[in-house]
Amino acid sequence: MAAVPDRARQAFRILHVGFVVAPVLAGLDKFFDVLVDWDRYLAPVATDVLPVSAHTIMVVVGVIEIAAGILVALRRRIGGYVVAAWLWAIIVNLLVLGDYFDVALRDFGLSLGALALARLAEAFPASGAVLRPAAADRQRQ
Repeated sequence: MAAVPDRARQAFRILHVGFVVAPVLAGLDKFFDVLVDWDRYLAPVATDVLPVSAHTIMVVVGVIEIAAGILVALRRRIGGYVVAAWLWAIIVNLLVLGDYFDVALRDFGLSLGALALARLAEAFPASGAVLRPAAADRQRQ
């Protein structure tokens, strides 16, 4: 049977890969609208406030999502918090839109996963070593 740290590392890797791939793919699709017409998810207040079309806003959103996925790939802890905050912004947009409450709920669940990734990134530093309490105490000495 695998040790608990091995299972925790596997869970961390699943979250890490997922939060790199999903934002990058969703961001790329903002340019092509293969999965969905993303413009319909934008609250009209955004186009009332900003002097650009909904499609232009969604293309910018796509660039930000791609950047967030790359950030998760390179700086997992910071990237996890950034993706969680980004998902909360999407949730606020959906609530203002007054529709797609199911998507807002899904994005809330995803934001919890992003927070879990950020927290686990502290336990699994980039070197791949897992710091257990005793090992951490030895390193401080």
